Amino acid sequence: MSEQTFTLDGQEIPFATGQSVMQAALSAGVFIPHLCYHPEFRPHGSCKLCTVKINGRPATSCTTPAAAGLEVESDTQEILDKRRTLLQMLLVEGNHFCPSCEKSGHCKLQALGYELGVMTPHFNHFYPDRPVDASHPDVLLDFNRCILCELCIRASAEVDGKNVFALAGRGIGKHLIVNAESGKLGDTDFALTDKAAQVCPVGVILAKRQGFAVPIGQRRFDAAPISAHVDEFRPVAPQAGGKP
Repeated sequence: MSEQTFTLDGQEIPFATGQSVMQAALSAGVFIPHLCYHPEFRPHGSCKLCTVKINGRPATSCTTPAAAGLEVESDTQEILDKRRTLLQMLLVEGNHFCPSCEKSGHCKLQALGYELGVMTPHFNHFYPDRPVDASHPDVLLDFNRCILCELCIRASAEVDGKNVFALAGRGIGKHLIVNAESGKLGDTDFALTDKAAQVCPVGVILAKRQGFAVPIGQRRFDAAPISAHVDEFRPVAPQAGGKP
């Protein structure tokens, strides 16, 4: 059987049955910007950073099944400008003060800002008031940095089987909460060994007493841009029906 391919910015991309456009691109070593996608979870399509044009129409590449003959555009001025706007809105909606954040150099939001050349906020900052939760003996939660990617929610439910996190509210009032009567992480069975403790792309879930173990300037995205880490995002197993 001949190899199935589609075209991405003029490059032929092979794919396996069941892979999405993004999974096929990542498998081929082509980076498509994203925040809510994780190779171990079912594609979600909430951040919209991976939006591309497929046969001339916008679509999220993480949720669109790869198909032979598709013509996909990702690295165009129009799409890159839309991604920059999305990043700018995320950066002003929360309190993202990179120089003082322990996640600096490991943060995917910050890394994508550098990757896409986002040099100004463009919009007015919201400065939300979201109290920090330090009730857990091993974990600090800084809700001010949450970008609503839902990775911790999915990891806690699908991998850890604990359902520690959820989203509450609607529209601009939507926010991350802890599923405990008190609303405090210390009143849950959350642990640093949980998958949910390892997937946050920004600086919301932080291990206590481990801050700045790796100096800023020597971290993942300090050494190389996020697009050079494409191997980290490749599918972890053969895909079938869009599921891991």
